[in-house]
Amino acid sequence: MSDKEDHFASSDVAPLPKEQRHPVKWYRSTFYNMTVLGFCNLAAPGIWGAMNSLGAGGSQSPQLVNAANALTFCLMVVSCYFSSIIIRYIGVKGALVFGTMGYAPYAAGLYTNNRFGTTWLVILGAALCGISAGTFWAVEAAIAIAYPEPWNRGKSLGWWLTFRVMGQIIGGAINLSLDIDRNQAGKVSYTVYIIFITIQAAGALIALLLNRPQHVQRQDGKKVQLAIVENPWYEIKATAKAFMKPHFLLIVLWIGQAVFSEAVYFTYLSLWFSVRARALGSFLGGIVAVIIGNLTGWFLDRTKVPLKIRARYTFWFIVVTQGAWWIWATVISTRYRRTLPTYDWEDSGFGSGFGVYIFLTFGFQINYLFLYFIVTHLAKDQGEVIRYAALLRGTESAWQAVSYGLTSLTVFAQVGGIYMNFILWAIAILPAWLVVRHIGSKEGQWDRESRGSDESPEVLATEETVAPSKAHEAFKR
Repeated sequence: MSDKEDHFASSDVAPLPKEQRHPVKWYRSTFYNMTVLGFCNLAAPGIWGAMNSLGAGGSQSPQLVNAANALTFCLMVVSCYFSSIIIRYIGVKGALVFGTMGYAPYAAGLYTNNRFGTTWLVILGAALCGISAGTFWAVEAAIAIAYPEPWNRGKSLGWWLTFRVMGQIIGGAINLSLDIDRNQAGKVSYTVYIIFITIQAAGALIALLLNRPQHVQRQDGKKVQLAIVENPWYEIKATAKAFMKPHFLLIVLWIGQAVFSEAVYFTYLSLWFSVRARALGSFLGGIVAVIIGNLTGWFLDRTKVPLKIRARYTFWFIVVTQGAWWIWATVISTRYRRTLPTYDWEDSGFGSGFGVYIFLTFGFQINYLFLYFIVTHLAKDQGEVIRYAALLRGTESAWQAVSYGLTSLTVFAQVGGIYMNFILWAIAILPAWLVVRHIGSKEGQWDRESRGSDESPEVLATEETVAPSKAHEAFKR
């Protein structure tokens, strides 16, 4: 199998012995590039998450910010879908630079709203963010999947997503230091936004440090050929065709239950907790997410454990824990709608309500990482990596548009979002299981079905080395 057809479906490749690994320059290595990608993630969506992890973007009322976020995600659905065309013309690195540019106007809108009560810039900033962020989300996902060596993909995903959560931790720490004495409900200090705007404006400069795919050096010696060479109309049809494949349609609900929760728990935090408690939640939630994300990535890379076991154990761990969090959240939010509290960490009963937010943050991070693990096993070539990454991010954006749109309504903000997410979790389990159960199985694995072969990708690769014509015939079948 050629480098271009490097089978992303295999996360079951054992690490090469150190003496067999190719020497790489540090500034061309996959670790360097994943670190650059991570800093871009911190500067752009990471700081976006930091603002929203303060609850309602740091505002006193969640309605305006949730409506703006719904607009952002609606536009991201469109920009994600067409991201492969954008990548064709300006390349992976150019798309990453472009993708970082819309985040700072969003932060500027929140700043002017917080300080002067201006609303129009919130909407304009949200629109600009949606146009660029869809491209950013698609291309960064493709880079995160395609750049690392197979045995490093789980750890690389955990490392990359750590930076996204680091934005939340930094935002929480900054706000906690500025608002440590504010034990009542309200909006955060506008000084926070000046810091956020500065960091987000630096995102494009950081993106310039990324290596283009052809310049990346991997320890397995394989070249990264992450590019789109077909014409735009071909890409539109190929992306639509990829979306309609049964194995992607079956995980649409699973994507929904995973990402719908972000608006839900951010709104929950803004409604029922004081300013400094919200800052503490942003800080501690980020730390918990970093720990669970990297542990999950480490486990998914454990080639000593069969791939099937890794996939199934992670899936059912998520199912069981998410069920527990939603039961807990349902009980708590139903009670809060009657009593309308504003909890501070000095108040009795703070821990039970605050714990819900922390564990929902925990659940979001592990869900997010596992979605990339699943998509890794759907894509069979470089082009499909970009298309499936775009579809994952576009579908995610569509669900989040619905989530933020609904939570801009008072009844959904208080309890409806939690109830709906609980239902989504329940109905998503079976369809997702129909996909997950094939990962690593010896019969009916999705990636082998896409090749029309009963052989594993590793066997095909071996056969092609010995007898290329036989492997080619296996491909054609």
